[in-house]
Amino acid sequence: MATDPGTTHRSDDAHDPAAAAEPDGVIREPDDIAPDTQDGETGEARRVDRTGSPEPMPDVEGRPAPKAALVYNPIKVDGDELREQVAQLAKDAGWSEPLFYETTVDDLGDDVARQALAEGVTAVLVAGGDGTVRAVSEAMTGSSVPLTIVPSGTGNLLARNLRLPLTDPAAMIAATFDGDTVAIDVGLAQLRRADGQVDEHAFVVMGGMGLDAAMIANTNSDLKKKVGWVAYVDGAARSIAQAKPFPVVYQVPGHRIHRADVQSVLFANCGSLQAGLELIPEASITDGELDVAILQPRTAFGWLLVWRRLAWDNSVLRKFRAGRKILAVRTADNSVRYSRGKGIDLAAEEAHPVQLDGDEFGEATRIAVRVVAGGLTLAIPRGHSLDAV
Repeated sequence: MATDPGTTHRSDDAHDPAAAAEPDGVIREPDDIAPDTQDGETGEARRVDRTGSPEPMPDVEGRPAPKAALVYNPIKVDGDELREQVAQLAKDAGWSEPLFYETTVDDLGDDVARQALAEGVTAVLVAGGDGTVRAVSEAMTGSSVPLTIVPSGTGNLLARNLRLPLTDPAAMIAATFDGDTVAIDVGLAQLRRADGQVDEHAFVVMGGMGLDAAMIANTNSDLKKKVGWVAYVDGAARSIAQAKPFPVVYQVPGHRIHRADVQSVLFANCGSLQAGLELIPEASITDGELDVAILQPRTAFGWLLVWRRLAWDNSVLRKFRAGRKILAVRTADNSVRYSRGKGIDLAAEEAHPVQLDGDEFGEATRIAVRVVAGGLTLAIPRGHSLDAV
């Protein structure tokens, strides 16, 4: 089957390479959250064998390439079944016995992904929620080793934006051994804290400062486990009720400096949210640029305009020719402003909450965001088209 432009068919001789308390308005750092893991399981992520035993299989002589590594969140997936699937498909493809790594609250997957790369793996698979995918993607950015996303958890936003099969893990696992590869962009956000500390983290879907991050912080984790993304509605209601605009100064490379009173500043690699909402319909994950959305409603009516833009204009009208004609003649409003570029520099007078790919990252006073064009190589089913993303 012919491959899509921008994709490369993979050959057999591939190269080596907390459950939160009731919302109380306090923004927490990741280290403040109690472990969300199995009973008795804490500490660093670990390598396990095919049966899930914490002691890996004897590997005296090493395992020759090609070999794969699976990084998975044991809370989000059935580890026993997943390990068996990966091991069997690796055997069928003539690959060595895979390496298996479980994540914990202390290692969301980035450290073990680096361990896998140090082992010289040919490919990495990741199974877990959006946070696990983000962490593993961060570690693998720039490595050129293909990453396979096995959809699981409540989010799967990257898989959704790429229109990958969400209910067929076997198809995604198989893509590791006999699929195509495609390079996608990765965002890097450098966060400056109120005390001057600076740290940097990757994101593959989108990040933001302000109300969007407060909404995530105010989402009850127990409710999220029970009803999935719908729990964010509760978090949004709690956040909007006390939301106040705050002043920021921002600049997208190549554009002039802006000063605005905002509710949120979002920087996106992908444009689609849960429930079919389109935040930025034109966003592309392979164009080498990030899309920026400035949410600045001033009144309750302004919030209605924001909702209309996301739920009706972007998610419905823009999909049809007649709808696009309506949007072309409609009077523009400033409730949501868009921009696009290689990143964004953003500064606020006070520290505000930050989120990356749906996870809290504490508060920051400044964010410097840049894009790594084609920084992450993904494995996708053979013939899968990314033309629309």
